[in-house]
Amino acid sequence: MSFKDSMLALVIIVAWGLNFVVISVGVSDVPPLLLGGLRFLAVAAIGSLLVKRPNVPLRWWFSYALPIGFLQFAFLFVAMANGMPAGLASLVLQSQALFTMLFALVFLKEGVRLHQVLAIVLAGGGLVMIAVVSGVGDMTLVGFILTLFAAASWAVGNIGIKRLSQKGYQMDIKLVIWSAWIPPLPFFIASWFMEGPELMLAALTNISWSSIGALAYLALIATILGYSLWGYLMGRYFANQVAPLTLGVPVVGLTAAAVILDETLLPLQWIGVCFVLLGLLMNTFGARLFYRIPMKVKEV
Repeated sequence: MSFKDSMLALVIIVAWGLNFVVISVGVSDVPPLLLGGLRFLAVAAIGSLLVKRPNVPLRWWFSYALPIGFLQFAFLFVAMANGMPAGLASLVLQSQALFTMLFALVFLKEGVRLHQVLAIVLAGGGLVMIAVVSGVGDMTLVGFILTLFAAASWAVGNIGIKRLSQKGYQMDIKLVIWSAWIPPLPFFIASWFMEGPELMLAALTNISWSSIGALAYLALIATILGYSLWGYLMGRYFANQVAPLTLGVPVVGLTAAAVILDETLLPLQWIGVCFVLLGLLMNTFGARLFYRIPMKVKEV
């Protein structure tokens, strides 16, 4: 990558890593499901003024927006409102790569190679280490499980994206933004029945500046800016050069949570973090390590 593009990649990593700290701040004042609906409403209302409507059939909007937009963030926001630390959330959510691999095996009949099996074993063992001490430190078991559901929902959306590409359509920032019109309704309905209209009204009428700032960050920085830069890099470089950037997100997330929120991990959780990161590294780079596949450079 050029120096400029490397700096843009760093912006993405930092923006998405800090995203979890911002979510933690947001759900401390606003009910999590209401916050999710407001986040996507802001993305759609602002973003649709900036980019054109995608030339993609509406059914594919739903196949992307419901699992990745609604389910992923509904589970994640509720998890973080119920005892899932921001730092660990940034790491555990990356298990979506492993869920995607397993779902692709089942639904797309894709094969699994040796390095992918090793990745599952390493990351799975790390997740077990993190989970077994739930309730002892800052993390609750329900928060951990809900974050795994969030990761699985992300993976379901990834399968939808694969099918989308097989149909000849492009996954880009236009689809990300315009499909954001879909999640607010299920978020608000879920908030109405699970959090209650009184709590929704109280949160909206007494919303703090910190919550407004969190919403602005989630919509403008984490989503619109982050995915715009991601799409730009994916357009200039091969996916095997851009995809590993997500490995930096939990590093930033864990560091930011420790510095800003004063989160701490137990020794066994730190060991689990290392195993999960090793598993993610194996999943990303294992093919080149085992099968001597060279790194390609995309001509632009």
